Amino acid sequence: MTAQAALDLADAVAEQLADPRSALLGPAARQQHLANGLPGIALLHIERAAAGLGPWRRAHDWLAAASREPLTSGPDSHPFYGAPAFAHALVCAADHLPGAYQRASDTLDRQMTADVNRRLDAGHRRMDAGRPAALAEFDTIRGLAGYGAYLLRRDPGAPALLAVLDYCVRLTQPITYEGEPLPGWWTDTGPSGRPDDRFPGGHANSGMAHGIGGVLALLALAARYGTFVDGHDEALGRILAWLDRWQEHAGRGPTWPYWITRDELRSERLAPSGPRRPSWCYGTAGLARAQQLAALALGDTRRQIEAETALVAALTDPAQLKATTDSALCHGFAGLAHVAARAADDAHPSTAGQLRATIPPLLAAVHPPGTDPVHAATTLIQDEDRGPGLLDGAAGIALALLAPSTATPPRSAWDACLLIA
Repeated sequence: MTAQAALDLADAVAEQLADPRSALLGPAARQQHLANGLPGIALLHIERAAAGLGPWRRAHDWLAAASREPLTSGPDSHPFYGAPAFAHALVCAADHLPGAYQRASDTLDRQMTADVNRRLDAGHRRMDAGRPAALAEFDTIRGLAGYGAYLLRRDPGAPALLAVLDYCVRLTQPITYEGEPLPGWWTDTGPSGRPDDRFPGGHANSGMAHGIGGVLALLALAARYGTFVDGHDEALGRILAWLDRWQEHAGRGPTWPYWITRDELRSERLAPSGPRRPSWCYGTAGLARAQQLAALALGDTRRQIEAETALVAALTDPAQLKATTDSALCHGFAGLAHVAARAADDAHPSTAGQLRATIPPLLAAVHPPGTDPVHAATTLIQDEDRGPGLLDGAAGIALALLAPSTATPPRSAWDACLLIA
């Protein structure tokens, strides 16, 4: 019953977002941003069409709306904004429509390769100069890990992808900055990417959205595709060793901090904190999935089971779930259900059932059985803070409910942009 209620909500969201000309969209949703704009909403209709749940016409209409204005490209774009964001959505559709969108896809591929090469040149020059990284240089949302996700889907043997992986390997190598040894992904800003008095000396970010978690997942997924570069396994090992070093026990199992500050690094102790939400963007859910993928790539069954057990613990820990306050894909209950479903698909037989057992309560938290799906969909879409978009809004919630409710992996690889599959 819970799964059907979740599907009813997903259906209601899709119906109310059927036509971009009549859907109630705020200014943010009309932008070229994958997180909250038109390309992200297009993904909902692409996945539904690929799964036989809706017509391809809706997907085409949203793609057309997303490309009606000139797409931002070059230095002002990134994997979640402009031409790269649209490219992800377009390719998700083109994979299921042979011959469709070919010219546009080829043009976007060339633009993406040019952007990647420019960013790689800047990244290596920065490393050569001994300066710390910027989050936007390497992360999933704005940086090279996000570009790598796209390239891996398009062609696992592409020279541009191999160059990104080489960069990721180099990023994991320790550096010395201001006389102190630091991980290669250290940044001298706060988590926003800007100077922050709360982070004197900077920080090392662990997250899947903005930290080394995304790089770990990219390296692991590439290895699972059979794509390796020199030092690949060693880079995986360095990131995993860092996460092992900073693992702490909270509630029912291990957790990982969102970031490490300079003071924590110097003292080798984490500052006290309360329970954190175990989200995709930051927290145990995303990091446990990344570590599961790395363990699968390395053939490390012990670490795989440990990662899966950590995910089960996080998704059943009342304190961590209490810290989860919304239903969003990025950091809410729908996202947790989707991560659980993806992890369960790859899980060891000893933990797969436990992971699947976490899903019904998460679905019920998003949409309790008996709740009117049409009213719930309207409320989500018209939410002034979150709106209809992908990461925080209604389209992302509807997408994230599909795989957990049907026990069927996504057909369109829409979630490749999250580096969880």
